[in-house]
Amino acid sequence: MKKVLLGLVLLIGMNCFAQQKSKVQKVNGIEVYLLAEPVREYETLKSGGKGIQWGSAITGGLINESIATKVTKYIKKLAKEYKDQNIDFDAIIYSNGKQMTAIKFTDEKTDENDRIAIVQKIEGIPFFVMSEPITEYEFVKTIGGGIKWKSALTGGLINNSIEQDLMKFAKKMDKKFRKKQISAIIYERGKKANAIKFTK
Repeated sequence: MKKVLLGLVLLIGMNCFAQQKSKVQKVNGIEVYLLAEPVREYETLKSGGKGIQWGSAITGGLINESIATKVTKYIKKLAKEYKDQNIDFDAIIYSNGKQMTAIKFTDEKTDENDRIAIVQKIEGIPFFVMSEPITEYEFVKTIGGGIKWKSALTGGLINNSIEQDLMKFAKKMDKKFRKKQISAIIYERGKKANAIKFTK
C-alpha cells in the first residue's frame, strides 16, 4: 500500500513539475486563453463559432486568416452578442475544434493569478499561444505554417481549426523536441511561430 501511495505522489509531483505557466494577452480588453487553462476560478457563460471565413473564400482558399485574426473575430462576435443581452464576460477559453467559450471569473484577481494560465501541449510540445512563458527562454528558430490544403481543396469554405493550424508547427518541430533541441513553441501573431528553449 505504501508503495502504491508513494508512486501516486511521485506521479502527481512529476505532472505538476511538467506543467508550464504563461501570461496571456488581451484582445479588445478580453483575456484570451488559447489551449491554456486559467489558474483563477471561473464559470462558463457561452460558446460561439465564427462562421465562414469570407476572406479565404474570395481567394479560393489560398489566403487564410492567421490564428490571431480568427481569435479577434471570435471575440468581436461574442462581445456583440453579449452586449445585446447585457451580459459581461472577462475572458474566452479555446480548447479545441472551432468553438470558444466565454467565462467570468469568480475569485479575486491578484498579482500572482492575473492572466496566468497552465498551457496545454500539442503532439507533446508545450504551446504558448498569444501568451508569454513565465520561465526564462531563448529563441531557437522561426517556423512557417505552409499551405492549408483543406482550405484550398474546398475553395476556402472549410478551414482549419486553430488547433489544426498549430499542429502544423508542432509536426515540423517534433524531431527537434524529441532531441531536446527545443522546449516549446510560441505563437504570437501572423502566420509564423517561434521554437524556444528554456534556459532555467
